[in-house]
Amino acid sequence: MRALFLADAHLSKPSDPNYRTLLAFLEEQCGKTDQLILLGDIFEFWIGKTTVVADYAPLIDALERMHQQGTKLVYVEGNHDFHLGRVFTDRLSCQVFPDGGSIDLDGKKVFIAHGDLANPDDAGYRCLRKFLRSSLIRTLLRIVPNSLIMAIANRGSDKSRKSYGVRRNRWPVREILKPYAEAILAAGHQAVVTGHFHQPFHEKLGDGELIALGDWITQYSYAVYEDHVFTLKSYPATPPSIDSIS
Repeated sequence: MRALFLADAHLSKPSDPNYRTLLAFLEEQCGKTDQLILLGDIFEFWIGKTTVVADYAPLIDALERMHQQGTKLVYVEGNHDFHLGRVFTDRLSCQVFPDGGSIDLDGKKVFIAHGDLANPDDAGYRCLRKFLRSSLIRTLLRIVPNSLIMAIANRGSDKSRKSYGVRRNRWPVREILKPYAEAILAAGHQAVVTGHFHQPFHEKLGDGELIALGDWITQYSYAVYEDHVFTLKSYPATPPSIDSIS
């Protein structure tokens, strides 16, 4: 069994460096990977789209080639990409987890999550998340012009980036993720893999382990599960910013 995990590419334009690099990476992995698990925010914005917008066509085509070469696709919805719809479930035969969930790797029970629900104290975000995933928003997405949706999304993304440093200082990543993962491990999982926080690290927690993926923006970090072992890597080489268990 060989599985790849990556998150937080925030892809926008095919000409962007991280977009081109991801396409090159997926081309290298085509036919060599049993599962590709995408843990959310792969797109800068994909909410309720029933067709593929031009800028995202190269990635969807790459994922389709992987699927045709025998790779099972799994997608955990993030806070920038949800209500994924039939492009993923029908065209790509992708298993979609709206809120995260369990997968089995060689008998190992692994919990996969985007990570945006890891912080129980972020009540404001949880309320916003629930609203954005409501049937009302799903209905509005069918009738509101795509240009207006994208304008609102871009404004929201800019605001989120500006507040990221404040939120990171208020809620340090390891202080959020470790108790979150420990509770999941105590419930019977052997590993937790998550995105969202843009900080890659791999840590042993008792008899289990926590893998935080980092991002595919500047770090190009991802995880590989092979020969019953998780390894945190970066493409094309591992930089010193990644913390891994020894």
